[in-house]
Amino acid sequence: MSLYEERLGRAKAIRAAGGLEEAVAAGTLPRTLDLSLSEGIVLGLLRQGVRKYVGVFGHGSTDLGEALRPYADEGVVKVFDVRSEIEASHAAAALRWQYGETAAVFTSIGPGALQALSASLAPLSDGLGLYYLFGDETTRDEGYNMQQIPAPAQASFLKLASAMGPAYSLHTAEALGSALKRGASAVFSKVKPSPFYLFLPMNEQSRVMEGFNLDSLPAAPSIAVSAPAFDEALDEAVALIAAADRVAVKTGNGARGLDPGLLAEFLERADAAYVHGPSIPGLLPGPHPRNMTVGGSKGSISGNAAMAAADLVVTIGARAVCQWDSSGTAWKNAKRFVAINADPADATHYTRTLPLVGDAGATLERLVARMRAAGLSKGAAPSAWSAECAAWRARWDDLVRGRASEPPRADPTFGRPALTQVAAVAETVAFARAIRAVKYFDAGDVQANGFQLVEDDAPGRTFTDTGASYMGFAACGILSSAFADRPEYPIAFTGDGSFMMNPQVLIDAARYGLRGMIVLFDNRRMAAIASLQRAQYGVEFKTCDGVAVDYVAMARSVAGVGAFFAGFDRAGLRAALESARAFDGPALVHVPVYSGPDEEGGLGAYGDWNVGAWCERVQLEKTRLGL
Repeated sequence: MSLYEERLGRAKAIRAAGGLEEAVAAGTLPRTLDLSLSEGIVLGLLRQGVRKYVGVFGHGSTDLGEALRPYADEGVVKVFDVRSEIEASHAAAALRWQYGETAAVFTSIGPGALQALSASLAPLSDGLGLYYLFGDETTRDEGYNMQQIPAPAQASFLKLASAMGPAYSLHTAEALGSALKRGASAVFSKVKPSPFYLFLPMNEQSRVMEGFNLDSLPAAPSIAVSAPAFDEALDEAVALIAAADRVAVKTGNGARGLDPGLLAEFLERADAAYVHGPSIPGLLPGPHPRNMTVGGSKGSISGNAAMAAADLVVTIGARAVCQWDSSGTAWKNAKRFVAINADPADATHYTRTLPLVGDAGATLERLVARMRAAGLSKGAAPSAWSAECAAWRARWDDLVRGRASEPPRADPTFGRPALTQVAAVAETVAFARAIRAVKYFDAGDVQANGFQLVEDDAPGRTFTDTGASYMGFAACGILSSAFADRPEYPIAFTGDGSFMMNPQVLIDAARYGLRGMIVLFDNRRMAAIASLQRAQYGVEFKTCDGVAVDYVAMARSVAGVGAFFAGFDRAGLRAALESARAFDGPALVHVPVYSGPDEEGGLGAYGDWNVGAWCERVQLEKTRLGL
């Protein structure tokens, strides 16, 4: 019997029994096996619920591929080979983020692994757990391996990855159980899920571990969420809320599992203004009277005004990234902070903070229970604070309506009027809402306009990688809908700069039968940086290429991809969106948009940022506030 046939027999036993545990319990899969490291990884990850693999095979991972082959042939796992390791990472991250499915990214040694490592900055920043399986140099040190870091040193790639996050080298195959325990604690963490980088030396992958005990392969941990154990801190928080005149609540990505009803009750009892970070719209419905929308460096009039005026700030699941709080300068009048966070370091980010360390949902539930017990319901009657917030929100809504309805504006690049990006993005957001599509926003100007415009009625309808702001994430991220068990229709909002980082995704989208759409807003430049340069120095520099690209022809050159030109007005855009939605497969819509100094072409920026020409002023303000 060949090795493939042996492995296929094990795969059949697992499939027939309904899982690894069931096959072992039924006796159809021996508890003790002579097993290669590569097959052990497949079985170990299967025990943790990982049955999808996305990546690019190379000479550093052929044995892993051969171990996966019989399990894929039998349908126990699914393997999606794609055209780029960066694309693989983004798609796997989105699969975890939107669908809750944990995948493993596989690469060869060297450049491919480094590309995936770079792209892992997105799930690392956004709190998403997934495995990375990297081919690595041999353990016998017979000389330089091709594509290793060319230096006379051991574990160079491991050291590099360890600077990013938890990593492990299977220099000794029998350490597999220990490696996967560490991996599970990172990937399935209840505090900060993160990528786990597993290095597989090329000569160890095929080595057989005799008498390997499958019981040494750990399952994914089941850890109950926690909340503060004692009432004293909760009661202190209730007292601070009761005494404050202007309470603002701001959420980060760690709040994404909150019960929206519980959040709404908390806001009402605290008479609080609600401001969300750019990556978490929809936790409170957009039109809710307490929703001041997004706040931060590229926030809104209402969100930033509420942040500036608040005397008590309650943060939930936030790590205070620079743009989230205007590099620490957004809270102009905050006397105290209450921070709900599972990570003690993030819970104590600001001075003058009462930290409530625990799971966001469990902690907020206990805090609301203490507010009920105290009879605290500050929002039961109208207040000056709520009236002030309502006025700010009305001002913001008026501005958004005006800018979104702007007519096409003369654009020198196209030599004719074109829709502003705000108008085009707003039109596409409205279309997405009408067809119940999930929205992905790419980095740059599209992303900034997007999180200023989006007002979702529920969480999980918009995904925007503001943590890493990795160009190309959206176009690659929607590929996850071709891999998911229960896919939804996605729309990627991307600029020409971001799209060209990973245009090969069109090939994989066609191959795997994605039903989704890429809307490409084209201004022939890196518009976010161009506008930043104008704001800081009064002139753009080397951010515009001006080269005309026929993106429709490019997309149509890939068999199975539909492509549609939106023209230069709303009617043309709507027609193109409808045609793309009706297309049976992946589709691209090319939308030329205005870019230039006219401020009515955008939505503006209402916060600070510690970059470029602003650094000295922002740092002085941060020092003045003493946060």
